[in-house]
Amino acid sequence: MRVLVTGASGLLGREVARLLVAHGHDVTTFQRRASGVDGVTDVRGSVTDDEAVREAVQGAEGIIHLAAKVSFTGKAAEFDAINVQGTSRLIHHARRAGASDLVFISSPSVANSGAAIAGLGAEPADPVHAHGEYSRTKAQAELLALAADAPGFRVTALRPHIVWGPGDTQLVERVLDRASRRRLPLLDAGAALIDTIYIDNAAAAIVAALGRMDYVHGKALVVTNAEPRPIGELLAGICAAGGVPAPAWAVPGQLARTAGKLVEKAWTWAGRQEEPPMTQFLAEQLSTAHWFDQRQTHELLDWKPAVTLDEGLARLADYYRASPGGLPGSWVS
Repeated sequence: MRVLVTGASGLLGREVARLLVAHGHDVTTFQRRASGVDGVTDVRGSVTDDEAVREAVQGAEGIIHLAAKVSFTGKAAEFDAINVQGTSRLIHHARRAGASDLVFISSPSVANSGAAIAGLGAEPADPVHAHGEYSRTKAQAELLALAADAPGFRVTALRPHIVWGPGDTQLVERVLDRASRRRLPLLDAGAALIDTIYIDNAAAAIVAALGRMDYVHGKALVVTNAEPRPIGELLAGICAAGGVPAPAWAVPGQLARTAGKLVEKAWTWAGRQEEPPMTQFLAEQLSTAHWFDQRQTHELLDWKPAVTLDEGLARLADYYRASPGGLPGSWVS
């Protein structure tokens, strides 16, 4: 199959592209910088560029759309331009070019208003009540994508939940950086039960979706490792793999959520580009339960995670042992 992968310079996009190549697909990647994936045709560009998107989709039979603005802070217009308008532009040109299948990569945050989630499936995307510009715009984009599902152009939305693994800069490196500087608190003693997904499993689920469009089109599915753990235990495992002390001081979750909301507004107002130490969304993720029923996901995708969390943590430890001092701050001795 001729497959276009957008956003293949990110951790998940790269792994998806590599897996598609390994399965024998003809893969083109589309992003602003080189993907670094052997065996693909790299096309550089942005989903905000109409002509670049039109050219990128030419000849594609299947499309996996990962390109997005992922951040805790930033201007609303930037999130809209990339996540909403970029997705709309991709759908428009994909349909005109004759593509048959689109796997839209979403997030469980599109249906989360901040309350705890315990054993639910993929609730409807809700941009009105989603917290933060990222969640709001991803919710809008998911609704746009699923609304485009039609005979001859099948669309599904997958929501991988907290993807992590070797080379991850979104979660793992931030955890290790902050823990190494004693700036990573446990909210509500780290007791909240959460789901995550190891990178290899997330990529395999996405590739599986492309081959199961008969069963999953028109639907949204949350994808996890199906191994919910207390957040404190998970953070301790990541810290142990990276060779830094686990967080040992605690902050009330409600206090962190209130402080995070204020910090987030101040960061955006000041136009600061680096991620703030705490945001409302991050505080919610660290202090509320969010784990999901995976039975429908497993059945419809005909897939189950191959790498357990413990095996993933062992692989993460091997990665840091093999490249000591390779991360910001060189905390691994």
